[in-house]
Amino acid sequence: MAQFINPFSDWGFKHIFGREISKDLLICFLNDLFAGEFVIKSLAFGNKEQIGLSKDSREVIFDIYCTTDEGKEIIVEMQNRGQEHFIDRALYYTSRVIVNQGIKGEWDYDIRPVYTICFMNFVDPLLPLGKLRTDMILADKDNGKMVSDKIRMVYLMLPFFEKTETECENDFERWIFVLKNMNTFERMPFLAKNAVFKKLAEISDLRTLSKKDMDKYEDSIRIMRDAYATYKYAIKTGLEDGRKQGLEEGMAQGMAQGMAQGMAQGMAQGMEKGMAQGMEKGMAQGMEKGMEKGKAEAERQKNIEFAKLMLSDGDSTEKIQRYTGLTAEEINEIAQSLH
Repeated sequence: MAQFINPFSDWGFKHIFGREISKDLLICFLNDLFAGEFVIKSLAFGNKEQIGLSKDSREVIFDIYCTTDEGKEIIVEMQNRGQEHFIDRALYYTSRVIVNQGIKGEWDYDIRPVYTICFMNFVDPLLPLGKLRTDMILADKDNGKMVSDKIRMVYLMLPFFEKTETECENDFERWIFVLKNMNTFERMPFLAKNAVFKKLAEISDLRTLSKKDMDKYEDSIRIMRDAYATYKYAIKTGLEDGRKQGLEEGMAQGMAQGMAQGMAQGMAQGMEKGMAQGMEKGMAQGMEKGMEKGKAEAERQKNIEFAKLMLSDGDSTEKIQRYTGLTAEEINEIAQSLH
């Protein structure tokens, strides 16, 4: 039976890396991530809520936001499922932190570096396939020379890490192996390699969680599983809708084309060709519509579950609206359902 926290759950990831008591774990991971470039001696957690430039602007909420002893601002995000425009989302997050450095009055645009690290438990087709780590910087298109070190995004596509425990050659690879497989471990590996993994085992041991923390963890796992179930259902219904729409469009297109070519031969050939083309087109459109519908429903269900947690913690309706995007009426209905 698994003994450790699932780091792909929202609560679990923040419990491991986003607390003062486990700050040295985050420092160690970041130093292994950027080994040979710089060394972080200390860091301070910042406000994970980035306020918009106007009162009508939406807030951005990070998983982890911190500032190093050298002044680098670092965002760490865990994304468990694929999301449309995820690359743009990371760029937007990074840009918001840069913009918020602005100073009213006289200012020479001296900004601090902002790094965004994205753990991705999925494959994004816009990133190089088969590659675990992709670093994006501002560089000259022709020679690849860095123009500015003030913005950097690191994407870690975990499905492309396939090394076994014995094949890991350095601490960075050991970190990735542990995070990818931790929810299946009965024992924590690499304890003899680095003391940080001993502390990771202590922090993430399910048996050490308080009743309150265990409840929050189980709620987070339930939200993650519900989102996955909704995602799979969307794919299934998308396929079914695509097949149905494809058959209907294929028959219609085939009959029209067949009539134009001739009653006898045209009907036979046109229907066959039209059905094939229509099914292919309809299935593609249906899958796209179904997946979009499923993603939207998954996001809504996640917000509903998050609202339940915030209600149970006594948060105000206004705060819940900011965090979830739900209306006051929807939040009141959720509150009534909890009684």
